[in-house]
Amino acid sequence: MKARTCRTTTTLVLVSLGLFVDPVCGRSFVLPPPGVELVGTIESVPAEPAETLLDIARRYDLGQEQILRANPKVDRWLPQPRAEVVLPSSYLLPRTPREGIVLNLPEMRLYYYGRKDDSGKPLVVTHPVSVGRMDWTTPLGEARISRKAKDPAWYPPASIREEANARGEPLPEVVPAGPDNPLGRYAMYLNRSGYLIHSTNKPYGVGMRVTHGCIRMYPEDIERLFPEVPVGTKVRIINQPIKIGWFADMLYLEVHPPLEEEAQDLASRLDAALDLVDAELREAPVQVSGRAIRQAVTEQKGIPVLISR
Repeated sequence: MKARTCRTTTTLVLVSLGLFVDPVCGRSFVLPPPGVELVGTIESVPAEPAETLLDIARRYDLGQEQILRANPKVDRWLPQPRAEVVLPSSYLLPRTPREGIVLNLPEMRLYYYGRKDDSGKPLVVTHPVSVGRMDWTTPLGEARISRKAKDPAWYPPASIREEANARGEPLPEVVPAGPDNPLGRYAMYLNRSGYLIHSTNKPYGVGMRVTHGCIRMYPEDIERLFPEVPVGTKVRIINQPIKIGWFADMLYLEVHPPLEEEAQDLASRLDAALDLVDAELREAPVQVSGRAIRQAVTEQKGIPVLISR
């Protein structure tokens, strides 16, 4: 994997706005005050020779589905040399208490509220994750980090071993630490039996619904997060495919595809978005663009779209 690099000019602009503080590709942002939800920026980079979209996603700490939705006309495996690739590194913070870990399943993204910068300002850290597939869903609700382990052994549950046997790929009762362990080198166990936030030996699946309910992270992301998250940290697992939020008196809408088992038609998705918009306008009346709202709901790119005039 290539070392991550970021554009200096963009970084300087964001520092001046008080939004960006981490030089490693927008993983950490100064936590905005209550009532302000937008962090980050949208950039683009040229595809390097022999580089796939998945290589670029990992280099800039983005998930697979996230970068594919932002670049629907760019070939996943063979981008044209020097093709401009959009980096959708701007986010509306989920509407939850800003504490502990927040996991938004449709977004396939983790937010951690617990880090501070050198001057003591609180930060929000965000990383892409993989979540449970439709037949092994990651459960919603509140949990806590009950324990942590470095170089953990994996004890496959009976249900997973049965599934593996049906595929003709039997699993042992214990998978020791090492390159064949799907938990990778770091694991944070939830106080829900069988559910973990962990590393992976298949990093290019990050940002997809591919797990048996656990939360997978890029190895380099959890390696950094692991020592910062204390045992007992609250974990909120939420389902917010449509997010709304403010920045500088401007209203933004961010729309992700819903979980497959909750798929809606366009009219239903539009109604859900308009309900959120109406609730905001009752508190802070502004003019909004119906065309912008419809475009965001139709495209579902997962990128904050300005909807106020």
